[in-house]
Amino acid sequence: MARSAKLTVQLWGNSLAVRIPATVARAAHFSVGQPVEITIADDGVLVKRAGMAKLTLAQKLAAFDTARHGGEAMATRPVGTEAV
Repeated sequence: MARSAKLTVQLWGNSLAVRIPATVARAAHFSVGQPVEITIADDGVLVKRAGMAKLTLAQKLAAFDTARHGGEAMATRPVGTEAV
């Protein structure tokens, strides 16, 4: 598993960018949408994970378990104080 790579800094709009190779991203446990923290170090920058990646709506719906979460929540008739 690659732990380092020599890359070239590229221009991306008004910013500079470096693409993280897939092998390095896997070793660092990075994923698409991963929040990262960038810190200036003595001889460059340090990029590290800063929390969990945000799930897309499709990923959230795929993970939803109706048995665990109670199933449908939409009432077809008035309930609670609405029924009074």
